[in-house]
Amino acid sequence: MDLVIRDARVIDGTGGASYRADVGLDGGRIAAIRREGDGGPRLGARRTLHAHGLALSPGFIDMHAHSDLALLRDPDHSAKAAQGVTLEVLGQDGLSYAPVDDRTLTEVRRAITGWNGDGSGVDFDWRTVGEYLDRLDRQGIAVNAAYLVPQGTVRMYATGWDDRPATPAELTRMKQLVAEGMEQGAVGMSSGLTYTPGMYADDAELTELCRVVARYDGYYCPHHRSYGAGALAAYEEMVTLTRNAGCALHLAHATMNFGVNKGKAPDLLSLLDKALDEGADISLDTYPYTPGCTTLVAMLPSWASEGGPEAILARLRDDESAEKIRHHMEVVGADGCHGVPIEWDTIEISGVSDPGLAGCVGKTIAESAAQRGEDPWVTARRLLINDNLGSTILQHVGHEENVRAIMRHRVHTGGSDGILQGCKPHPRAYGTFPHYLGHYARDLGVLSLEECVAHLTSRPAARLRLPDRGLVREGYRADLVLFDPDTVAAGSTFEAPRTLPVGIPHVLVDGRFVIEDGRRTDVLAGRSVRRTA
Repeated sequence: MDLVIRDARVIDGTGGASYRADVGLDGGRIAAIRREGDGGPRLGARRTLHAHGLALSPGFIDMHAHSDLALLRDPDHSAKAAQGVTLEVLGQDGLSYAPVDDRTLTEVRRAITGWNGDGSGVDFDWRTVGEYLDRLDRQGIAVNAAYLVPQGTVRMYATGWDDRPATPAELTRMKQLVAEGMEQGAVGMSSGLTYTPGMYADDAELTELCRVVARYDGYYCPHHRSYGAGALAAYEEMVTLTRNAGCALHLAHATMNFGVNKGKAPDLLSLLDKALDEGADISLDTYPYTPGCTTLVAMLPSWASEGGPEAILARLRDDESAEKIRHHMEVVGADGCHGVPIEWDTIEISGVSDPGLAGCVGKTIAESAAQRGEDPWVTARRLLINDNLGSTILQHVGHEENVRAIMRHRVHTGGSDGILQGCKPHPRAYGTFPHYLGHYARDLGVLSLEECVAHLTSRPAARLRLPDRGLVREGYRADLVLFDPDTVAAGSTFEAPRTLPVGIPHVLVDGRFVIEDGRRTDVLAGRSVRRTA
């Protein structure tokens, strides 16, 4: 065989008890597992790695990643590889770069600059989902990648940025685009229902698109309409919609945030348990932190975003329109801020597109405004205009008790929601998976280590319908992580968010070391993982 890993503590992804074993790899797969005490000769290979008390688990699957351009722009990709991530799911929150035409590509690049950068240095030589996945394969990537058809991009392609129902012809076109994406390998469809233009779709339109997804045995992954004042109603809307469509549901970053939802995680879990007991196919992902992360422009009311980025900027520059925006954000509670009046002392700038504005990073809008002696809205408005809508934010509105309750749930999986852009990104981008293992499993005991690994491996693999990933089992793909249960921890913090984790010395993708002895190799063993019939 190619490699034998000797005397590992195997945490196999099932959630069952760990065991000691030698594990042999050959041709990119797990060829043999010889448990401690089994009879017969020891496994032999061209190379031997002594685990020395390390745990061996399946590679971690990031169910909510924003590495759509980072995988192409940054072959090293240590942000994820060093965490033990061996597969990421891209195309999240209804906005990504395929399927597109030339107009849509230009618009979506600008709309999500805060998530992924402006794309400079990337050759956008694809237009379809299949061509994007082919590009990943042709270039070679650090870790594997699956893709969701982004419903907001599909709507942008078919209808533009108008806040109106789609015409029958436009809906037919959207259904065609979703079907083509699924046929070309997408595993499902995502939405960003607090982001324009995806939020302009009504339930009837979304149901029709979900029926297309269901025909291909894919799943719907919505960032639903509210994580704040209307959170429970928004969750229930998605459960009802997907059951009507006969489509599997995966709830993106399933949090309960803002003051109105403090302590209300049990209400969400009760809603989900009832649907699951009635036969619904539901899963969810979360990140193990309380603050959220998005763009500053996403906080605006949806009517202010109609027409796209140039229309937004025109409204911000007009004093009368800007005052109307301020009133909705500060008094009414804009849908972009989940129906909750915005609290400027919770909005911390984490990144800017214009380097000349770097002095804003690390400060809340309220702090910057106080330094300037002006109203916070004046500061926010100026930043939006001067940074061409490219600013990213941390939003400090979460609740620890909700985070812990949701991560214990029977259909929970891990997702970083990691935005890699900005001077001071959210530490979840570099720390989600070791933070689960070290802080929440080992230190706090919220989950046992075996349970935690199952949440990060076999559960997401089952949602993705992957028959040979997510477990340490003979015949399965050799996407594996060796970590030290006693020391594994996230190195990233809010002060130093790009610090790599500790206690994860080895990561293998397709049986090849992408992390070896704690260092990134030059191996690009990742490939697209496509939906199969």
